[in-house]
Amino acid sequence: MHEVEEATTFNESMYTNVYDPAARFGAFFRIGNRPNEGYAEMTVCLYLPDGRVVFMFDRPRIEGNAALDAGGARFEVITPFEELRVSYHGKAVILDDPLAMADPKRAFTESPWTTVGAELTFKGTSLMFGGEPEGGSHERPGEEFAKGHYEQLVSGAGEITVGDETWNIDGFGLRDHSWGPRTWQAPWYYRWLTGNAGPTFGFMASRVARRDSEGTHGGFLWDDGVFRLVDRVELSTSWQGDDSYHEAIKVTLHSGDDSWGITGRVLNLIPLRNRREGMVTRISEGLTEWSLEDGRVGYGLSEYLDQIIDGRPVGIGE
Repeated sequence: MHEVEEATTFNESMYTNVYDPAARFGAFFRIGNRPNEGYAEMTVCLYLPDGRVVFMFDRPRIEGNAALDAGGARFEVITPFEELRVSYHGKAVILDDPLAMADPKRAFTESPWTTVGAELTFKGTSLMFGGEPEGGSHERPGEEFAKGHYEQLVSGAGEITVGDETWNIDGFGLRDHSWGPRTWQAPWYYRWLTGNAGPTFGFMASRVARRDSEGTHGGFLWDDGVFRLVDRVELSTSWQGDDSYHEAIKVTLHSGDDSWGITGRVLNLIPLRNRREGMVTRISEGLTEWSLEDGRVGYGLSEYLDQIIDGRPVGIGE
């Protein structure tokens, strides 16, 4: 954990995702401490094999920044950069139609509730990517999102119970840890893509657009023990429905003179919403099947954040 800074919006968060192809079960968990605002953001999302999504979001009150332990969820570092345990014990809503979360008040009011128990152990399968920039943050005032941020491909195993059903999970995913001032309204839009094709290949691609400039490209690939930094991300998106949710993705990851073409097919999607100072931000969480040009298939998440202006996502052109 990091020392709390003076910024009102200081955030320290951890996140993990996992997908088990045999069980056809996906999940992600997040706790983001906001000690200067007196609460944490706690999210649990389970993609069930039958297409339903089990979801919980809460802003439990916290004091200080001693641990990531709030709202029934907990992140516990067993061995730094090697082993992490994540748990959740509490309630959640069952969404037959995950898109209903576009109206969270109605979804939480009208959807049935259930109990959830999750105990998972994540172990690093790649080198770590990221950290804190030398000389301090490179973010511009008003655009702070993560002064420090690292990510790592992981394996994830354990048990998840929803109501009276239990799944033994054994899959792969990604973890991240970030700290510093954060508002969800800081990026104009971003695309955050994560995927694993078994224990030896995975990637993370980041495309962040600014209001007044091209923004940034980044990420990494891990291929059979070789770590490659991504310096440019080319992508195009196919959208569906009146609300324009992403359904298919073509992405090319460039590292020097080498490139990798990957296509994504969204298997399930839940839209999340954040509002602050009159702005509406949508974070669409797509459980995604990734296909590589050499025939390998992997799974992960495609997270699309957009500011919503006049009912439309601002990044729909990319």
